[in-house]
Amino acid sequence: MKIIADENMSAVNETFAPYGEVTTMAGRDITAASVAMADVLLVRSVTNVDAQLLEGSQVKFVGSATIGTDHIDLAYLQNKGIHFSHAPGCNAEAVVQYMFSVFCTLEPEWHKKRIGIIGCGNVGGRLFNRLTALGVACQVYDPFLNEDECALLTDLQTVLSADIICLHTPLTRDGQFPTQHMINRQVLGQCIRPGALLINAGRGAVIDNDALLTHLQGGADLKVVLDVWEGEPDINRDLLQVVDLGTPHIAGYSLEGRLRGTQMVRDGMCRHLVLAVENTADDLLAGEAVGRDGLISLAQGQGLDEAILAAYSIAQDDRQMRSVLNDSGTESSKGVGIRFDGLRKHYAQRREFSHYTVSDVGEPSCHTELELLGFKTR
Repeated sequence: MKIIADENMSAVNETFAPYGEVTTMAGRDITAASVAMADVLLVRSVTNVDAQLLEGSQVKFVGSATIGTDHIDLAYLQNKGIHFSHAPGCNAEAVVQYMFSVFCTLEPEWHKKRIGIIGCGNVGGRLFNRLTALGVACQVYDPFLNEDECALLTDLQTVLSADIICLHTPLTRDGQFPTQHMINRQVLGQCIRPGALLINAGRGAVIDNDALLTHLQGGADLKVVLDVWEGEPDINRDLLQVVDLGTPHIAGYSLEGRLRGTQMVRDGMCRHLVLAVENTADDLLAGEAVGRDGLISLAQGQGLDEAILAAYSIAQDDRQMRSVLNDSGTESSKGVGIRFDGLRKHYAQRREFSHYTVSDVGEPSCHTELELLGFKTR
């Protein structure tokens, strides 16, 4: 088989080489010409897969190493009989851990705050379960769930009045509950309380970025963290200047999450094309994992927050993004986009909390909290 793959899929060569000839390229460079003779196409969120890309090709399987599918024309694939698999939940744990790093960085008293979660699927649901297990007050808005599925469901207005608002919705433009520009000028001005923290680690266009920029430049009392941006990769650098923390769409970029996504797509391909599975997730992890020691030692008086930030500090990613994008001076938006993509392509290896063992833990309650978030303790 001939396989065309996004070069930024982790371990893509090692995983798919047993099945055919693998050619990798930048996701934004995948064109109709490059896939015309391919049997398998493997993408991430930066590649739009539709009739314009696939018409006339011999592609029989498309895999996307992503949670979302808004870049895939599913109706077209179904109409053409092209098999499809993606990786729902592959990086959910990494995104949840990103959120906890945000909490610890900007809201030291986060465990005493009321946290609103908009979208309670793979990521939002996992965040909700972690927070409630830790005893944090949470409220959820998700119009596709009922109270049997989540007892703390409430209306959107109530969730928007929370101390911390977490966005984890897909991007939808139609239907009864579209999410595009769900957070718009009116919501920013009338529904969110002063001093609140707004975090978007879902899809960039769920927030109207122009309205947000105007709101923040006008002196609004609102803390904002963006991992996703409208117009990626050509993001608005003026908006980066006024948010509290900004990262280049890497919330889910843990080593474990990325390998999990590759494996899930491989498993889908094998299932649809009736092929044997050649290696396991543990094999991939052993081949890719290098670097950081997995031991975190706490000093006297330190606890959960310090362990979280030792495992992953969002502030480092924020500094790196500002340094790289601010250094681009007055260059065109295309130049900014190249640098944004470069930050993602060369992102440092990040491990999930399960990689770490925390020692010198004082209170028994701290042991429990650490283990609830996936750390090992001793």
